Amino acid sequence: MAPTSLHAAAALLPTGWARDVLIEWDGAGDLVAVTPGVAAAGAPRAAGPVVPGVANLHSHAFQRAFAGLAEFRGSSDDSFWSWRDRMYRVANAVTPEQLTDIATWLYLEMLTGGYTSVCEFHYLHNDRDGRPYGDDVTMASCLLQAAARAGIGITLLPVLYQQSGFGGRAPTDAQRRFVRSTDALLALVENVRSLARGPNARVGLAVHSLRAVTPEAMRDVLAGLRAIDAISPIHIHVAEQQREVDECVAWSGQRPVEWLLDHAPVDARWCLVHATHLTADETRRAAASGAAAGLCPTTEANLGDGVFDLPGWTSASHGRWGVGSDSHITVNAAEELRLLEYSQRLSLQRRNIAASAAQPHTATALTLAAVAGGAAASGRAVGGLKVGRRADFVVLDGAHPLIAGLAAENALDAHVFASHRASAVSAVVVGGHEVVRQGRHRRRAAAAAAFVRARTAILERL
Repeated sequence: MAPTSLHAAAALLPTGWARDVLIEWDGAGDLVAVTPGVAAAGAPRAAGPVVPGVANLHSHAFQRAFAGLAEFRGSSDDSFWSWRDRMYRVANAVTPEQLTDIATWLYLEMLTGGYTSVCEFHYLHNDRDGRPYGDDVTMASCLLQAAARAGIGITLLPVLYQQSGFGGRAPTDAQRRFVRSTDALLALVENVRSLARGPNARVGLAVHSLRAVTPEAMRDVLAGLRAIDAISPIHIHVAEQQREVDECVAWSGQRPVEWLLDHAPVDARWCLVHATHLTADETRRAAASGAAAGLCPTTEANLGDGVFDLPGWTSASHGRWGVGSDSHITVNAAEELRLLEYSQRLSLQRRNIAASAAQPHTATALTLAAVAGGAAASGRAVGGLKVGRRADFVVLDGAHPLIAGLAAENALDAHVFASHRASAVSAVVVGGHEVVRQGRHRRRAAAAAAFVRARTAILERL
């Protein structure tokens, strides 16, 4: 029988670090007891400090096949927009079978990198010629199948995408696989819900961005979603690039987040992905709405997006945030947290920006915030080591040279800031099942080979 308990010499609970913690879960994979200050009592012993699993709150799975293919200078003003043009070529080459293989490998990477669930921002809906598949859930089901193979929890977010820019500009041919009518998108949500059964899967909805939908379409899709699932998570790209902000002002007279807060029912169900270019007033209002900011530091750095105002966001009504790997130029939860903190240090010329009086250890503060924000964005019960939550957690390797002999607080600091390339992750548990053991996933070899075959075939079509 699989174990249903684990004893940790140290575990990071929602309130902070605790010692001698007995973690227990039931057959469904839900935590039924988290008890500090007790002896092991025969339970298996964790190899090192135990930390809650982080939800990767923003993923475009197919883009993992594109990693490394845009790191060359195409023009003197290379930017997000030129990167996007190149990315479209890959998007339009992927078959369903290849998407399954790419996503399976990616989700294995996420698990070994400390993520235990993923929010998949899914807009690769149509066949390569732009026509719908005969079975409309073809591409969405590939992602659900990949998540089940890997053993990662998933929130699947079918994306509404209808135009190429503000003011109703027609979609380009390069965007042909993304475009859906509002009714078709809602039908897809309902159909995918019938497939995403069980506690490890959830379905929400995403509006791609303000530039990709009309106000009327956003109003209608949100109303339709409310009829299907009134508490469904809602995600949107917003204010990622300065050009996007400028074009939104030219279209509406308002900045993107300003417009969104004035025209949409933004609340705790929402995740505002990137939210990079905000004024102080937008930051205050958005944080106060209860929405989580979806930060993707490695992608935002790779694309030259800019730097998020973390102190402004967290000081405004204790704004929630989480991290995601987005385009998957890097797939490692510790690296996202590290780069988030380092970007703040570079901007503000101070250290330990994310730390606080309540949580003076920076990695502890970052991890707890990312866990809480990621749980909110996922719409699943994954908010840390607490009764009623999923048994999703990561065990660090107490014998790893960078953390051996350190107190748990310092061990997590070393894991986030010093061991990101020589990972200190020992085991990963999702829903009570160990999916990574001694730093390896059991499907690693087969999944890696399938990923290489898929990417090779895609490159031959470019």
